[in-house]
Amino acid sequence: MRPAQVELPSPPNDAISAIKFAPTSLQLLVASWDRNVYLYDTSKSGWSLLQTYQHRAPVLDVCFGEDDQNAYTTGLDWDVRHLNLSTGDQKVLSSHTAGVKSLVYSSQHHILISASWDSTLHIHHLSSPSRSPASVALPSKPFSISLTATKLVVAMASRALHIYDLASLASSSSSLPHITDPQSGIAMPISVEPWQRRESSLKFMTRAVACMPNDAGYASSSIEGRVAVEWFDPSTESQARKYAFKCHRQANEQGIDVVYPVNALAFHPVHGTFASGGGDGFVALWDGVAKRRIRQYQRYASSVGAVAFSGDGKFLAVAISPGFEDGREGVGEGVVKVFIRELGENEAKGKGMK
Repeated sequence: MRPAQVELPSPPNDAISAIKFAPTSLQLLVASWDRNVYLYDTSKSGWSLLQTYQHRAPVLDVCFGEDDQNAYTTGLDWDVRHLNLSTGDQKVLSSHTAGVKSLVYSSQHHILISASWDSTLHIHHLSSPSRSPASVALPSKPFSISLTATKLVVAMASRALHIYDLASLASSSSSLPHITDPQSGIAMPISVEPWQRRESSLKFMTRAVACMPNDAGYASSSIEGRVAVEWFDPSTESQARKYAFKCHRQANEQGIDVVYPVNALAFHPVHGTFASGGGDGFVALWDGVAKRRIRQYQRYASSVGAVAFSGDGKFLAVAISPGFEDGREGVGEGVVKVFIRELGENEAKGKGMK
């Protein structure tokens, strides 16, 4: 009998920064601070490490591209790379001037978007590999990005949040002239007006943002144990629906709530519910429409750093590694792990769904 949860073998040696399922299979990419990207087979016949891809610096994000053989990585070496998972070949697509925190791929527009702490987005038009990526200026440092079929959400410092229309962003970044700095050879940032500018509903620093699969809105989380749910529709009626709630807080021995950061968010691709992972070591499933928690899983041995659903929604990947919430430094033996949970038919369904 297949267990409900499986621990993957040969985990990374340092903290995990990101995990992503392949679009059409159960292959899983794991990015780590140990300067490696790991490719796992998480199918019923697998549960094995297929390959490890070494990088020059800690890897902060990873994503699949147009198929299961093409991936993209980025991190503290400032580079955005294409990674051929079959051959292991790596190619630098662009270089920022600071660490690159996030990376997303749009299959609808065949563009790759990277967000760097140099306060820029790089828009890579993958169908025109000879064309230099466009650099789009941001008002502040980006912490997390997420996209739908039509929108890109960029959560930044100072509680700033930009929502871009993807078609407009792709068109503008392709048509506007690219000016290169003569000394560094790096593209100068261009100005692209976002579809909406917003201020985060959360009072403290944003840790993660994730878009709804139905293209209706997004959820964001903060370092102060809260999650906000908002909708794209700018109408007064729609904006009145937005809300925020407390979560990932645990009472200590004195009965006082200890507040943990909500490190990770991921929406279920079928049911539209979402998972949150916190520094308290818990993963919870939420019905954002009904404003209810569906369930909370058992506590993991260390902080939950990343969560991801498989493309068919039947599996949930959970990555744990020290978040240093307890003040201890260093990564101890056996505290960095990746778990794959097989979800029951109704396990991730909202309370009002049939």
